[in-house]
Amino acid sequence: MAKATTAIKQRPHVFVWEGTDHKGKRLRGESRTSSITMVKAELRRQGITPLKVRKKSAGLFTNRKQRILPKDIAVFARQLATMMSSGVPMVQAIEIVARGHSNPSMQDLLLSIKNDVEGGSTLTDALRKHPLYFNDLFCNLVHAGEQAGVLETLLDKIATYKEKTESLKGKIKKALFYPTTVIVMAIVITAIIMIFVIPQFKSLFAGFEADLPAFTKLVVSLSDFVAAWWWALLSSTIVFFGLSIFTLKRSPRLREILDTLLLKLPVLGNSMHKVALARFCRTTATMFTAGVPLVEALGSVAGATGNRVYEKAVLAMRDDVATGQSLQLTMKQQDLFPHMVTQMVAIGEESGALDEMLTKVADFYEEEVDNAIDALSSLLEPMIMAILGTLIGGLVIAMYLPIFQMGSVF
Repeated sequence: MAKATTAIKQRPHVFVWEGTDHKGKRLRGESRTSSITMVKAELRRQGITPLKVRKKSAGLFTNRKQRILPKDIAVFARQLATMMSSGVPMVQAIEIVARGHSNPSMQDLLLSIKNDVEGGSTLTDALRKHPLYFNDLFCNLVHAGEQAGVLETLLDKIATYKEKTESLKGKIKKALFYPTTVIVMAIVITAIIMIFVIPQFKSLFAGFEADLPAFTKLVVSLSDFVAAWWWALLSSTIVFFGLSIFTLKRSPRLREILDTLLLKLPVLGNSMHKVALARFCRTTATMFTAGVPLVEALGSVAGATGNRVYEKAVLAMRDDVATGQSLQLTMKQQDLFPHMVTQMVAIGEESGALDEMLTKVADFYEEEVDNAIDALSSLLEPMIMAILGTLIGGLVIAMYLPIFQMGSVF
């Protein structure tokens, strides 16, 4: 029994096998499981007599571990829901999804979950063993589906929820990608000019029998500094960003301060408010539809907002709701939710259709985020071009200013 348990917990491998069927026909194939013993047992269940079973040799790049992306989890939830609603047993459905996945890491994850479920665990308990990929929100929804006997319906809603949230994240990343790329390229080009181009002009200016303009002297001095200390500047920049990321991940207070500042920015802050509101409404609607009690749901919703200010407010709302207050009243007290949101929640509570109202609000704010991101991109493009023009143009003018002055003298 101990050996069987050990085999289940082993990391799955790819085995190449040869065997014969009941007609004596020779068959070949591959199987991904934990041991040769399990491969042979699986083949015998399929009516195949195993002749040779060996572990597949690893290629040059096969050991490179692929990341499991959130979209992989969303696809898994969707496929599992589809198969279970078609009458396929859960264990078999998980195995089919696993063996059909192109990502070996995802295959290992799903086969591990399948082995746990096959060993008697609930799907919720199996998922909770992998918190890196299945958070409390995901597990709570699955648990609610198992308790109510509507797991396939809840899995479908989870897939929709994750697709919506990942789409929202993708739009934000897309909006930030262009300005970030341009800024990085501007820094690289400026550094190249400072280190390699301006020193050439400096040697040319050495033959002038006149004082250089103050602006040119400033740029030349700056070039000397960058050329001499570029390694220190680069190292300090890397260390600064590394420490900033490290500190932000481990300091909730600093993260809260940063999120507060982001919400107060002139243009970006409004977009950040809308993103947090869309996540709050979408997540709450999904949890409420699953039949999760509102107090318990708000605990999971808090972390899904993506902003420490909203997270703190939602946790305070959870405590108020636990004492018997209505959701819309607690939202008003936080001074973060627009009047339209609180009124829609009030209507939903009175009519018993809170999930529908929150879904409509989520759709509205997701569309608002789309429009805000488009407007922000349109605003950033000319600003970035103006900054780049000023920066590069200033360097060019500084280098040619002495030549212009000499031309005016002669």
